[in-house]
Amino acid sequence: MRAPPDRARTAGLSTRGAPLRRYFARKLVVYALTFVVAVTVNWMIPRFMPGDPVSAMVARARVSQPEAAEAMRTYYNDLFGFDEPLWQQYGHFWGALLQGDFGISIFVFPTPVGDVLLGALPYTLGLMIPAVLLSWFVGNWIGALSARRKVLDNTVLPAGYLLTAMPYMWIAVILAWALGAKAGWFPISGGYSLDIQPGWSADFALDALHHWVLPFLSLFLVALGGWAIGMRNMIIYELESDYSSYLSALGAPQRLIRRYAFRNAVLPQITGLALQLGVLVAGALVTEIVFAYPGLGSLILAAIQNQDFFLLQGAFLFIVIGVLIANFLIDIVYVVVDPRTRTGMAGGTS
Repeated sequence: MRAPPDRARTAGLSTRGAPLRRYFARKLVVYALTFVVAVTVNWMIPRFMPGDPVSAMVARARVSQPEAAEAMRTYYNDLFGFDEPLWQQYGHFWGALLQGDFGISIFVFPTPVGDVLLGALPYTLGLMIPAVLLSWFVGNWIGALSARRKVLDNTVLPAGYLLTAMPYMWIAVILAWALGAKAGWFPISGGYSLDIQPGWSADFALDALHHWVLPFLSLFLVALGGWAIGMRNMIIYELESDYSSYLSALGAPQRLIRRYAFRNAVLPQITGLALQLGVLVAGALVTEIVFAYPGLGSLILAAIQNQDFFLLQGAFLFIVIGVLIANFLIDIVYVVVDPRTRTGMAGGTS
């Protein structure tokens, strides 16, 4: 006896949804383990750095009396928990982290690390997200066009190789010199002018946008070249593949063949975006340092210079969380875009 159509349709949907749920459940387990390992390494690295942050704080205070200096050292060691064994410090770190407590910054003592990071995070996100997404979309579009047009290919390919070979700091310095120091079009340092009070006003927004252009361009241009070259090569490969030749022999329109070629060529680019996120984040941090941009990059540099364990591990924690979330979203996009992934999951359970 056959099931009613509605019941059969519901059963089919649940059957197809079960492999998808198992797939993302496995992904979540992998990401959770990656998070634990990354946060543990993040906690260990500052503590293996040479130097003593408490001694640096006492030295900055310029206390001349040995008794007072020793009292300060004892107070700070007890406050930050440096007088405890490492295993206890590690346990207290996870206990505080699960409560949303990142500790107190040594560099801007006694400000909580969370407050310091929240002040810098909007600048980094406002720089990273547009640079990553726009360079990916524009680069793929230019690469797809250059694969079909020889004039564009002769200009895009050399320019793409040149941009990709340039380190982020080099192109940042070149842009600062050419468009900032020489042309005077954009400021070369800071996130906003010192005579403007940060806030929700049009004057501050325009001024912040003016300071944002050069750091954005340095990230955008380097990433743009790589995406354009990758898409151009993938499109050419797909257009010369067997299915393209078969469709052409059947008399299929070239527009349809190019559409199929683009859909297949964009899949490795999505994977490449996930693999390149760490490199792009590192490039953004270096770019922020070059332009003295008030984001996480500048905070990490200040934390290293001042041996601020808590600020350093808090900044790295935000980076780890951001990269993991972005990779998980890319995994979701890949499943949605590529029907072969969904077919493989369904076939693997049959």
